[in-house]
Amino acid sequence: MANEENESFAVIGLGTFGATIARELARFGNHVLGIDIEEKNVTRLADEVAEAIIADGRDEEALREAGVGRYDVAVIAIGEDLEANILCTMNVKVLGVKTVWVKALSRTHHRILIKMGADRVILPEQEVGQHIAQMLHNPLVHDYVSLGNGFHVVDFRVPEDLDGKPLADVELSDKFDIRCLGLMRGSDFLAGDAGVKLATDDKLLLLGRRKDLRRFGDSL
Repeated sequence: MANEENESFAVIGLGTFGATIARELARFGNHVLGIDIEEKNVTRLADEVAEAIIADGRDEEALREAGVGRYDVAVIAIGEDLEANILCTMNVKVLGVKTVWVKALSRTHHRILIKMGADRVILPEQEVGQHIAQMLHNPLVHDYVSLGNGFHVVDFRVPEDLDGKPLADVELSDKFDIRCLGLMRGSDFLAGDAGVKLATDDKLLLLGRRKDLRRFGDSL
């Protein structure tokens, strides 16, 4: 069902969260099947994804008829109905979907889904809250991505205090145990060579542990 470059996704639950995922996946050129029990949610998304059908995620046979088992990835984005969320997760696993991402409603729910074999469990409010708190804590942090095992890549804006200084003078590696992957200057990407001179509003792409990145940010 997927082409050579893109995967196929079944997104089950087309509220705000699920519909956003489905739209973005489709925009990237993926084959997306949207499923929801509510007709209005399906109708709203019908022109934006490859397929959109009305079905109950709790019904294994309905998902089988929809061909969910042939998709590369299933995203369970069912919102407040805990029972429907868990049953749908169980159903897509039974149907043989290789990769299953699920929206969790709580930490207890998170543990249940992990034990059921979900490949990735998402707590949207918590993850977004952590993301925002990180940027509020240090305004120089424009964005960041968690890589797991405690490591993050941070998009860090160069302040005026570092303008004109060679990257080597910042002592990222020696003093903070941080690695510079490179920097963005406008639309240009520059290698993170020790001799490159920094300019205000350059964006450093820094790799390191959260505590070390925080220590570096607090030092400025």
